[in-house]
Amino acid sequence: MSTAATTPNSPVRLRAIDAPDQPDVTPALEELYRGFEQELLVPLWTEIGDLMPASPRSRAVPHLWRWENLRRLAAQAGDLVPVGRGGERRAIALANPALGGRPFATPTLWAAIQYLMPGEDAPEHRHTQHAFRFVVEGEGVWTVVGGDAVPMRRGDFLPQAGWNWHAHHNATREPMAWIDGLDIPFQYVTEAQFFEFGRDEISEAERITPERSRSERLWGHPGLRPVRAGELTPGTPLLSYKWEFTDRALTDQLALEAEGFGGAVEPGHAAVRYVNPATGADVLPTLRAEMHRVARGAETAPVRETGSSVYQVFDGSGTVTVGDRTWTVTRGDLFAVPSWQPFSARSEAGSTDSDSGALDLFRFSDSPVFEALQLNRTHIEGTTR
Repeated sequence: MSTAATTPNSPVRLRAIDAPDQPDVTPALEELYRGFEQELLVPLWTEIGDLMPASPRSRAVPHLWRWENLRRLAAQAGDLVPVGRGGERRAIALANPALGGRPFATPTLWAAIQYLMPGEDAPEHRHTQHAFRFVVEGEGVWTVVGGDAVPMRRGDFLPQAGWNWHAHHNATREPMAWIDGLDIPFQYVTEAQFFEFGRDEISEAERITPERSRSERLWGHPGLRPVRAGELTPGTPLLSYKWEFTDRALTDQLALEAEGFGGAVEPGHAAVRYVNPATGADVLPTLRAEMHRVARGAETAPVRETGSSVYQVFDGSGTVTVGDRTWTVTRGDLFAVPSWQPFSARSEAGSTDSDSGALDLFRFSDSPVFEALQLNRTHIEGTTR
């Protein structure tokens, strides 16, 4: 290996290495490398193993966050950290241990627990980042999106496309926590993000607690699309996907499988995807969301996918394996699945720890981005796919 001096003040540092796939180390090669450094040039032959590996090498690692710990720390934050301009949201992001302390669950996905105290309002703002809320426990908070008050209850999935005004208010005497998912890391790395403050307080007319939002009354009817829908936005116009419908769809899939009909992903594994009722596409341009149900005793086949995902255990218990890590999980726990890391789950749920008697997993991923760029690839162990 060369010890020749590098070019001062250049961020490019090149080393001539005596290796079979590298050019012979000579004074002329050293001189060439110093010229590259001076002109801020990097030859591909010194970088190809890192830039073009045989398969994806994610900067993230598999990691598990325990819900009981997140909930406890969020409650402490509720006593100490105000909600308002400056703090804006009492949201506590999951930081993947391999990403240098950045508040990113994976290189493209943000996940956070948000906590709102009784009677509190989270002030209005908007941003280009696409977002959703998923409720694993509790109720009593309404999110107000473009003046439409949307109730948040256990099992509800609430997507919201970017650049929509939104605020939250807790109309009860109990605190409430939920999970936020956004594409903040993706927009951060692509340098595409915008943010704008809105009103400090929502109006009394918006401080209502309807059973159903206006978006649900217009769009929340299975298989039916309003003829006069108005202008469509990049994301779904339906602001709440109720747990009762998700639960029924999963229950019916497993029942049909037991009767000898198709519909399930694999034996004992039902899954549904949240979609835009106007187009049938994903609910958000950069984020995909699904709910998976694994019957007691069933185990999913290990699957690898390009792109990353974050799971939350909605109900039940079991074991999950991501790469070389295996964890026992229970309600509320979250874990990250980096790109091309094999993932599988085994259900150990029963009537004592699950309303459905199965392991229910909420999942969100960056799949729409990879599909749009035709970079999506999936491999299921034991198949040619």
